[in-house]
Amino acid sequence: MPATAPATPARRDEAAPPLLQIDSLVVRFGAHEVLRDISIELRAGDTLAVIGESGCGKTVLLKTMIGLVRPSLGTVRFEGRNLAAMGDRELAHLRTRYGFVFQGAALFDSYTIADNVAFPLHEHTRLPADEVRRIVAALVDEVGLPRNVLEKKPVQLSGGMRKRAGLARALALDPQLVLYDEPTTGLDPIMSDVINELILRAGRRPGVTSVVVTHDMNTARKVADRVIMLYPAFRLRPGESQVVFSGTPAELDASRDPRIRQFVEGRAGARLMELREEQRNGLTPGEESA
Repeated sequence: MPATAPATPARRDEAAPPLLQIDSLVVRFGAHEVLRDISIELRAGDTLAVIGESGCGKTVLLKTMIGLVRPSLGTVRFEGRNLAAMGDRELAHLRTRYGFVFQGAALFDSYTIADNVAFPLHEHTRLPADEVRRIVAALVDEVGLPRNVLEKKPVQLSGGMRKRAGLARALALDPQLVLYDEPTTGLDPIMSDVINELILRAGRRPGVTSVVVTHDMNTARKVADRVIMLYPAFRLRPGESQVVFSGTPAELDASRDPRIRQFVEGRAGARLMELREEQRNGLTPGEESA
């Protein structure tokens, strides 16, 4: 795939109301607090990276953004509308304005790639078949897949090709907000950078806003104009917010906070001993809270 030019920051109206606004969010599953005191504003054209170690609630945060997980406290609003106040039908309609790129692509194994990419169009539009085929072909081109993959099944594709097919499907309905859950996990460095370039390209679509959950610092630095870092809630002092950093990638690299430096530099430090102690005390959450 040919390289693309560096991203130019999207122009945005600072006076415009946020597209997505999260205020004082808390999520608990029983006695387990997964998210604590999270406040985020996203305006049209933003690309936000959410980083943090496994178990800090990044994926749960994504699920609250689309109403799959409801807050224990606080609010999540899309264009000023509280998701928790919406009924199932309203939420289903709202989700047509979102694109979700799953960690494992989440393609339907029994469908061809063409049918996978076309699935949202069949579910939510009444477009004629020839128009659906045209859109699917254009999307496959956009993510750099050859046309000959259209009649193949997901099992016949490499991991990177499946990720790109998942992105094509996520873009099928021209979403306003695209959510990426660990988009480069399991990929080699070159294919990871291909995915990063595609995230940048998708973010240049008019009006597209992006949230990228990632462990990959190369991804965070390359695609995001803003980064937040979450720290596991169970390690925080009472009353301390889970957002331990919010700023630009350059500000992240300049931070002297030891929690941030340890994550950014990928150093274990004393964490192995801490993890063993947490396991003995039953504090370490499962991966479903990642």
